[in-house]
Amino acid sequence: MTTLSTFLTRTKGRADRKGGIGAQDVLTYGYLIFGVLIILLPVLWTLLSSVKPERAIDNFDTRLRPLAPIVAEVEGVGTKELFIYTDDAGNETDVFKAGPTRVITDVATPDQPTAVFQVPKDQLQIAEEVRIATENYLDPILKRNGQDNFTFFTYLFNSVFVTVVATLITLLINAMAAFALSKYKFRGRLTFTLLIVATLLIPSSIILVSLFFVVWSFGIFGSLWGVIIPAAATPTGVFLLRQYMLTIPDELLEAARMDAASEWRIFWRIVMPLSLPALSVLAILSVIWRWNDFLWPLIVLISDPAQHTLQIGLTTFSGEFDSDFHYILAMTVVSLVPITLVFVWLQRFITTGIATTGLK
Repeated sequence: MTTLSTFLTRTKGRADRKGGIGAQDVLTYGYLIFGVLIILLPVLWTLLSSVKPERAIDNFDTRLRPLAPIVAEVEGVGTKELFIYTDDAGNETDVFKAGPTRVITDVATPDQPTAVFQVPKDQLQIAEEVRIATENYLDPILKRNGQDNFTFFTYLFNSVFVTVVATLITLLINAMAAFALSKYKFRGRLTFTLLIVATLLIPSSIILVSLFFVVWSFGIFGSLWGVIIPAAATPTGVFLLRQYMLTIPDELLEAARMDAASEWRIFWRIVMPLSLPALSVLAILSVIWRWNDFLWPLIVLISDPAQHTLQIGLTTFSGEFDSDFHYILAMTVVSLVPITLVFVWLQRFITTGIATTGLK
């Protein structure tokens, strides 16, 4: 905590005053705070909205607190929403509407439901209380209140399986390609590198039809492997790892070869450990890509709901005429948790890589 506090309060200072705060410090921290707000405000809004009742979401309630109407069981009438009636003298009384809302509305108190009296509509204010809508999370997960079609744990397992397996395959294939392009000298090495990087200019939507026929011809359409295999090798990963592996001294590899180490052993015992920071960066990117991927899994897995990932499963709450936005927001917050945990776990390797630049 002391180290974090020292880092956050570090200043460049002014030339005429030791330890002072200069204009550059103000601009730097202002820029950083603005960036943090831009990134975190949407997440914070999603989190706060996910605990609001369904009525507040449907009415586009922009208040930060999760306010819900107060209801009471009125004898002989049933469950009624309570309103606060403020008379001309400023006295407040809890009432419920005994009829339709008009300019002059019929109301009654819960203690005397039969004693109906009339009040101006503008003197009525809905009675609200702060209530955390835990049902937004529990209903889809526990299949309550008609949410039987949303199989949360099945979707979660499919998403975790696709993300973990695809990330491991991506790291392996990209690392092998980057090792060859960075440490082996052969004719056409630069050409292959430029061709791989050039594929970044091709929009993914253009190759969807080609990928579809490839997946169909291999017989993996409708399975999770149809989502994993086509995106195993990424040009971004190859380029990132190649640039990092170029910083690893060739003398280390030559020394290993002199000790009769095989190329496979050099790759696993020298190159991979030294490339751990770059692999961590690629792992974070791959996890984000695979976890948030929607279009390609939707195309491949559309025929089998049991194979759907969590992102596709969220479409269960969107109907033709109505959408359960309170469930969508809650499950979106749940889907953010794994990404956050992965980043927190791997970010220490990123800082290590920046400091060491491949040398240990």
